[in-house]
Amino acid sequence: MIKRIFDIAASACALIILSPVLLVVMLLVRTKLGSPIFFTQVRPGLNGKPFKMVKFRTMTDERGEKGELLPNEQRMTRFGNLLRSTSLDELPELWNVLKGDMSLVGPRPLLMEYLPLYNQEQARRHQAKPGITGWAQINGRNAISWEEKFAHDTWYVDNQSLWLDIKILFLTVFKVFARSGINAGEEVTMPKFTGTPIKDEE
Repeated sequence: MIKRIFDIAASACALIILSPVLLVVMLLVRTKLGSPIFFTQVRPGLNGKPFKMVKFRTMTDERGEKGELLPNEQRMTRFGNLLRSTSLDELPELWNVLKGDMSLVGPRPLLMEYLPLYNQEQARRHQAKPGITGWAQINGRNAISWEEKFAHDTWYVDNQSLWLDIKILFLTVFKVFARSGINAGEEVTMPKFTGTPIKDEE
């Protein structure tokens, strides 16, 4: 209950304080990337329950000759990369927090298609509401492996508290300014999770 009250108060204040920034980013996205301004996608929430997450759009919709979307590296613009590196693309998720779909802090909501790929331990990450930031994000973000990321997520599930959330939020600010862990190697986004090899689970 305390966590939810904190989420509501903090996200509402953030939306009000950051409203000028949100408006400027909206105008820039519309000018540089066109419509739609927002990127929405169904993600798994608490206990895997689906919800619609909203972010600022960072890629174009460029397609190949057969109508398929081009690889992320080709659709990512310099402006989109700036939004990601500064985490400005995540700001609309404050609305998800206000609605109760997400928390300010928790395991990041990933793709629905990953649900059947988790092992029993990794699936425990859904025992907490997904967050805008989390323990994995301040401990490597996209620069660590999926297995390391999930280990951080389940650690958070087992140790979550209001004080830990406050610590993570403060450390997130420093990580954002340092722009660390944005990319996974030479890729602009984290490679897709395809499951953990059995030998790594033993």
